[in-house]
Amino acid sequence: MNSARAWRFVERCLASIAVAILTGCAVGPEYERPEVQVNGGWSGQQDARVATQTAPDAEWWKSFSDPVLDRLIELAYGQNLALQATGLRILEARARLGYAHGQRYPQVQAAIGGATVNEPSELAVNSIQSGRFYDYQVGFDASWEIDFWGKYAKGVTAEESGYLATVADYDSALVSLAAEVARTYTSIRTFETLIALARENVIVQEEGLRIAQVRFDNGATSELDVTQARTLLESTRATIPQLEASLQQAENALSTLLGQPTGTVRQILAGPSAIPSVPAQVSISVPADMLRRRADIRAAELNAMAQSDRVGIAQTEFYPRIALFGSIGTQVGDSDNSSGSFGDLFSSDSWFYAFGPRLLWTVFNYGRIKNNVRVEDARFQASLVSYQDAVLRAGQEAEDALAAFLRAQEAAVFARNAATSAQQSVDLAFVQYREGAVDFQRVLDTQRSLLQEENTLAGIDSSVATNLIALYKALGGGWEMQQDQPYINESIRNEMQQRTNWGEYFSETPSDVVSDTKR
Repeated sequence: MNSARAWRFVERCLASIAVAILTGCAVGPEYERPEVQVNGGWSGQQDARVATQTAPDAEWWKSFSDPVLDRLIELAYGQNLALQATGLRILEARARLGYAHGQRYPQVQAAIGGATVNEPSELAVNSIQSGRFYDYQVGFDASWEIDFWGKYAKGVTAEESGYLATVADYDSALVSLAAEVARTYTSIRTFETLIALARENVIVQEEGLRIAQVRFDNGATSELDVTQARTLLESTRATIPQLEASLQQAENALSTLLGQPTGTVRQILAGPSAIPSVPAQVSISVPADMLRRRADIRAAELNAMAQSDRVGIAQTEFYPRIALFGSIGTQVGDSDNSSGSFGDLFSSDSWFYAFGPRLLWTVFNYGRIKNNVRVEDARFQASLVSYQDAVLRAGQEAEDALAAFLRAQEAAVFARNAATSAQQSVDLAFVQYREGAVDFQRVLDTQRSLLQEENTLAGIDSSVATNLIALYKALGGGWEMQQDQPYINESIRNEMQQRTNWGEYFSETPSDVVSDTKR
């Protein structure tokens, strides 16, 4: 190939690269939200106990009208350690976003300097240099990979989506925390109610034992009545320590949720110990509103958006990387055969520079780039499927909780009637036993039935409250309480500021960080 043909070949190559640069600057897929079919309404929306015209209260726990519960959730928000850890992941993601922004500018910016002394051995042969040689150098190096293919721009948008996803994860954790505090509090009140019922039944059964003992002492009945009465009484007494152990365990769990050592919540829980009562009507809005409210669905979509950008980042490795580099500085050498010295380091004759473009194109990569793109694409598709799954599961959770809440309320009506009838049966059985109209077995049966029905009622009342808590959690409410509030508490912020310069990161909000509205 002669020189003219060689130049034409080079020109064609450069032209091809220029065309690719001008026409292919954006690589990778454009994100589109996956289609997911959702119901237009809830299965129980015709029920008078639910309202779909209004959105659920952001502070839904206040619908229970329980000041103790309100106080517990407030404390958990400020002290829960798992929530604080989730908030710290927001700072981590914010720092990664800042790093990605920095990658869009000259990637290498380094001041250089050195002093070298080189003294060959006596046996070394060097026709150019002999004897001791000194080299002094001071300068500055820079290199900037031009973002023709959007690699660094997509890195920024990927980290923006990742940052917002961590914010959504925090919101989701806050929703779960509020629900868990409310559920644990309901469990505590339920155990307290069951213990109170057991103690009340102990009093009733002690009276039955006393009556049986009197009748036996008077020869009106056999000792069997006395032993049966004592058996039932001791059996009921045996349930109390078990319930007290479960109560203490629930209190310990609540202490942990508040970020406190065990035993610290007893004073907060002092007062009436009734199971939280639900409002006559609850607002649930419509399924479409639920999807907008649920932070975990937001997080799933933001993760898919970030992964879409990572596919594009992987695809940029197919194309050449073009960078501008430059070096400038001063350099002198001092040896037996030269007159340069350290004092000449900043003289006019000591300056040097080098600059120009640089192209790097990984041509033979043995399938590494292609398979890396496949890895990222598979992850992207998995994130889309995860988003669709999150939407469907959210709908299922809300429907399940709504059905359980409504049916539990209906069951509570029947259980309350049964408990009332069981109490009446005990009263009548005592009267009839005193008169000798029935044997003591009838009294025992009615006492057992009373304890069972009262426990059933307490359990159903508890399930009504816990199912409403689950419904509010499924509807995605509760994260709004965080708006305009710091993600980590003041003591942790102060500790981190003393160790590392965090600048304005602690006071920034998502809208301050991300220009476009993805949230």
